[in-house]
Amino acid sequence: MDQQIKKTQKEDERNLELLLRPTRWEDYVGQEKVKTNLRLIVEAAKGRGESTDHLLFYGQAGLGKTTLAYLIGREMNASVRSTSGPALEKAGDIAALLSNLEPHEILFIDEIHRINKLVEEILYPALESRKLHLIIGKGPTAKTFTLDLPPFTVIGATTRVNLLSAPLRSRFGATFRLDYYNFEDVEKIVKRSAEILGVHIAPGAVRELAKAARFTPRIANRLLKRARDYAQVYKKREIDEEVVQKTLDMLEIDELGLEETDRELLKIIIKKFGGGPVGLKTLAASLNEEMETIEEVYEPFLMKLGLLHRTSSGRIATELAYQHLKIPRDKKLL
Repeated sequence: MDQQIKKTQKEDERNLELLLRPTRWEDYVGQEKVKTNLRLIVEAAKGRGESTDHLLFYGQAGLGKTTLAYLIGREMNASVRSTSGPALEKAGDIAALLSNLEPHEILFIDEIHRINKLVEEILYPALESRKLHLIIGKGPTAKTFTLDLPPFTVIGATTRVNLLSAPLRSRFGATFRLDYYNFEDVEKIVKRSAEILGVHIAPGAVRELAKAARFTPRIANRLLKRARDYAQVYKKREIDEEVVQKTLDMLEIDELGLEETDRELLKIIIKKFGGGPVGLKTLAASLNEEMETIEEVYEPFLMKLGLLHRTSSGRIATELAYQHLKIPRDKKLL
C-alpha cells in the first residue's frame, strides 16, 4: 500500500512538472542566446522541409535541456522519443530505437555521457549518414546488414560534456551550453508557475523563493510547490514571505539557497582540513557521497556563489564560506 501511495505521489509530481513546462518559445524564460540560435536552426530546417541537425545541450540539472528538446519537437511538428544513457546498455537497445523511428522524429537521449561504448559505435554511422549497421550471428558465420534510416534528429543532454568522446561530440551539428539563470528570470518563472498553479503569491515571497532557488528553474518550481502545500495546510490565503520562510526552514534551506549537505561539505573542508586544499576523493569519503554527485550537484553552485574554489591541489573554502557559516578564520569547529 505504501508503495502504491509513493508511486501515486511521484506520478502527481511528474504531472505537475509537465504542467509547468513551457510549450512555446515565448513562455521559455531565460537562455536568450541559446533560444535565438535554436529558433534560427529550427526555422531554417522547416523552410527546407528537413529535420534539424543533431543537437547537444549541456549544463547543470534543472536548467531546461529536456524542455528545449520538447519545444523543438513541437515547433518541428515532430514527436519526441525519450531515453537515457544508462538505459542504452547494449547495441541492440539503440538499434531497436533507431530502426523504429518515423521520418523527422526526434530521439532525446538524457545523460548521454553515460552510454556504453558499443552503443557509441552504432550511433556514429547513424548520426553521420543515417545508416544502421547490424551484425547477425557470431564468429565466422556473422553477417553485417545495413539499414537505411529515415531523416531524424538526435538531441543529447548531459551535465558532463567533458565525458563525451571527441568522435561523438563531433557528430552533433550544434552544441549549446545552458548556464545558471539570473535572478530576474527566476522571479519571472516563479510568477508564471504560480499563475499556472492558481495560487496567490506576494511580490516579497516571489523574491525570497527566487533567492533560494539556486538560479535553477526546476528548484524554483519545487520550492513554490512546497510553499503552496504549506499555505494550504495552514490555511493561508496567499503565499507571503512568512510562508516562504517557514517552508525554507522545514526544508533546511538557508537564505543563499544552501541545503544541509552544502553546508556540511564546507564545514568538513574547514573543520577537518583547515579550509583546504582537499582532494575530491578524500572529500567524498568524509561526506559519504559519490565523487560524481559532489562534482555535478554541489560544487557548481558553491563555486557560483564564491564559497568554494577548485584548484589543481584540491578544494578550498573561501573567505565568504567562513563568513556565511559564521566561523572565525583562526578557529576550527569542534
